[in-house]
Amino acid sequence: MIRHVSVPSSDQLEHARDIVDHYLEPTPTVSILVRGRKVFVKLESLQVTGSFKIRGALAAVDAAHRVDPNGAVITASAGNHGLGIAHAASLLGVRATVVVPANASVAKVKKLSTYNIELIQFGSSYDEAQSHAKNLADERSIRFISPFNDSDVIAGQSTIFDEMLRQAPAIEHVVVSVGGGGLISGTLLSRDAQDRSDIRVTGVQPEESAALYHVLRGATMSDIVHNPTIADGLAGGGDDGAITNELIAKSGIDLVLVPEVEIRRAVREIAENNGLVMEGSAAASYAAIAANRVDDVTSRVGFIASGRNISHELLIELLSEPLT
Repeated sequence: MIRHVSVPSSDQLEHARDIVDHYLEPTPTVSILVRGRKVFVKLESLQVTGSFKIRGALAAVDAAHRVDPNGAVITASAGNHGLGIAHAASLLGVRATVVVPANASVAKVKKLSTYNIELIQFGSSYDEAQSHAKNLADERSIRFISPFNDSDVIAGQSTIFDEMLRQAPAIEHVVVSVGGGGLISGTLLSRDAQDRSDIRVTGVQPEESAALYHVLRGATMSDIVHNPTIADGLAGGGDDGAITNELIAKSGIDLVLVPEVEIRRAVREIAENNGLVMEGSAAASYAAIAANRVDDVTSRVGFIASGRNISHELLIELLSEPLT
């Protein structure tokens, strides 16, 4: 069943800015060298939960709490959105349930277990976890908060570009990693709200799990094969009929794919050359810039380092791989 969601209103965008400003410190935008080229990086990896997802989660949990102060919320997540919901719920005193796949990142599940939430591991994919969470939401008559197909979540993610533009006003091109599309949809809405259509936006997906790339070319979610990727936060994302699909399609932006070998190399390169820890989902954007897959070698480009929640074991493995 397709869940119809509206484009965030100006009131939702404004409220998201207010709630994010109240609870979160702005993350910095810095410049690093990517194979000799200066690139701006918005360090959402420094968020309290290790990921940008806390922004959308705060906006959505707060919106649910204002509608029903005694209510509860439920979500499905590959990990980072669940951490955002868990943290937002603890800040706002809301009961929360988080459903993750049985094979979710060990690092993210370990962090989730530190919160006072109901944590359920179900299924072998995000889609199976999401289906279970939606069924539970119906049974319990509580709000399901999608990681991307939710107006308040998208409004919360829009605050990232708001901050980035204030911190790096010279930026001309923003590269954004894409799973279900909440982050890039928020980026596009913020760009439009600030009348900055001159700033180019490009989306990046891993070759091994690129749902939106194929959906925007006529496929349905059931057509798409998802293979393992270290960019687990981007894997399996997307819903047929999601508002993010519509926003991205209407924008006309490019979506590019990056091979798994380049994402793996990017995690190591970022750590060794810049002293930054990024999970595969964030490194996908770095990889696209490093390999000139964004078709732009002259503009002042930047990307959003979406998260740092990578397991120690995987990080050690990647740091041990040779740079070829």
